[in-house]
Amino acid sequence: MPKTHHIFHHQQEYKLESGAVLPGFQLAYTTYGTLNPERSNVLWVCHALTGNSDFTEWWCDLFGEGKLFDPRERFVVCANALGGCYGSTGPLSVNPRTLQPYFHAFPQLTNRDIVGAFDLLREDLGFTQIHTLLGGSLGGQQALEWVLQKPDVFQNLVHVASNGRHSPWGIAFNETQRMAIRQDPSWADSTEDAGSEGLKTARAIAMLSYRHYHTYNEAQQEPGHSITDNFRAASYQVYQGEKLAGRFNAYTYWLLSKAMDSHNIGRDRGGPERALAHVKARCLFIGVDSDLLFPVEEQYFLHQHVAGSSFHLINSKYGHDGFLVEAGQLTEAIQNFYQQKQLTEELNYEEQER
Repeated sequence: MPKTHHIFHHQQEYKLESGAVLPGFQLAYTTYGTLNPERSNVLWVCHALTGNSDFTEWWCDLFGEGKLFDPRERFVVCANALGGCYGSTGPLSVNPRTLQPYFHAFPQLTNRDIVGAFDLLREDLGFTQIHTLLGGSLGGQQALEWVLQKPDVFQNLVHVASNGRHSPWGIAFNETQRMAIRQDPSWADSTEDAGSEGLKTARAIAMLSYRHYHTYNEAQQEPGHSITDNFRAASYQVYQGEKLAGRFNAYTYWLLSKAMDSHNIGRDRGGPERALAHVKARCLFIGVDSDLLFPVEEQYFLHQHVAGSSFHLINSKYGHDGFLVEAGQLTEAIQNFYQQKQLTEELNYEEQER
């Protein structure tokens, strides 16, 4: 069953949380599967920091015939985030007011701005109910924010390796990466590849938060005992930096890492605990035991403060990236979550019949 790629155009001005205004925007989004007559089988996916709208590229083991999310049973939607560089309006887009690319002039975004754009797309598609909202990492932050903004829209939330408020630890990692971008002399320019060398270093720094000591020890250890230079681990860092710089840009990396830092579901809601008390969706919070960037206590905190929620721990040597790598464990956790819901509904029905 083929995937379909679309562009959503929002023609009106869009006011951001900062007070800045975008003169309209577009979102690139991907759909996959068959929408049932009741329009009750929609699954919406929110991507991570450097992801795109094609969820089958980076979560390929979850989507497809015979897999957890079968397109014969589900209708899946994923949009590239506002500020992105995979078809949505972002810093490389042309500002219709100046007829020049935004570059550094693109306004700062928060996750609330990004979610607000997603919701305009949802309304345009005519979805009054979403069966499941699924997101990991930055996408998990946005998903949690979205269920708070639109509590009556989402039936289920699957929140993976993410949090309710970005931590000082996470902000420090992001700022260190942005420091690397700032040190690139080209960052002062207004060109498409401004900051690209700094971006390579930023990605190398990020890898240390995405993976784990044991991941590097197993995959990048030298086979012998004679080498004194040109280590595998060193070349791996260079490779990862160059790989990202070949498909991304420093502007979007800067912008979305700042959006991640802004994440705080308790802002103007009386704190995270009060905000979580208003979650209506049935929630599954999933953590990765070796995650250094979004440690398990962050997901467990959410589970503790959302009534009736479920929690699952993934065992992985891959650190934060375990949420992308451990598809088997993720599949089992989500299947159990759905089965538990079905069992609960059956028991409630039997009680009503009595």
